[in-house]
Amino acid sequence: MEFDRDTSPGYLVNHMARLFARQLEAGLRPLGLALGALPALLHLWEKEGLTQRELVDRLGIEQPTMAATLTRMARDGLITRHADATDARAQRIRLTDKARALRGPAVAAAQRVNAAALHGLTPAEQAGFLAVLGRVIANLDAKHV
Repeated sequence: MEFDRDTSPGYLVNHMARLFARQLEAGLRPLGLALGALPALLHLWEKEGLTQRELVDRLGIEQPTMAATLTRMARDGLITRHADATDARAQRIRLTDKARALRGPAVAAAQRVNAAALHGLTPAEQAGFLAVLGRVIANLDAKHV
């Protein structure tokens, strides 16, 4: 059985994701932000005070990966951890002023990469592309594989 990477959705999406990541990393580097922190920051900018477990669930990553990411974010002065008032085992993740100040520039960097990626596509093509991506993600998230 042959594998044709040019017609493999998984291969092509993975390649596209690496290109997105490379461009976004270049935009975040001058801000002093690591690419790995951005997904957690996006969720914390929307709703501060999430727990590590809530971030794991929202991001769909493994607990040890999230723990390492949060440790780096704390080291970089982006977050602090505070005991949860009702669950002694949980810690609430709070943003620092530094992290709050980076929201605008980081989002702008991501928007520039998104605009470059969608350049030349009509608004209808852009909407269709995003709709198809959403359906594929839902299929994989529902574990139809």
